[in-house]
Amino acid sequence: MNTRDLIVEESEAVTKLLILKNEAYGDSALNPANIFASGNAVDNLCCRIDDKLMRIKMRGITDETEDTVQDLIGYLILLKVALRMKNG
Repeated sequence: MNTRDLIVEESEAVTKLLILKNEAYGDSALNPANIFASGNAVDNLCCRIDDKLMRIKMRGITDETEDTVQDLIGYLILLKVALRMKNG
C-alpha cells in the first residue's frame, strides 16, 4: 500500500468512527446535554482533547493507547465542525 492509500484508509476509519459515535451518542459532542458539564461544544471538545493529550503524555503512544490517537483525531475534526457551526 502506498502513502496515499494509507491516508485514505486511516481518514475513512476515523470518519466511520465519528459517524457511529455520533449516532450512538445523539450528537452530544456538538449539542452537549450539559447535565454535569455546562460548557458549550467548543469548550467541551477542548476539554476532551486535553484529556487525550494528557493520556498520550503520561503513557506515550503504544499498542495500548493507539485508540487514543484515533480519538484525538476525531475530536479535532469535531472541533473544526463546532467552530464552523459557531462562526456560521
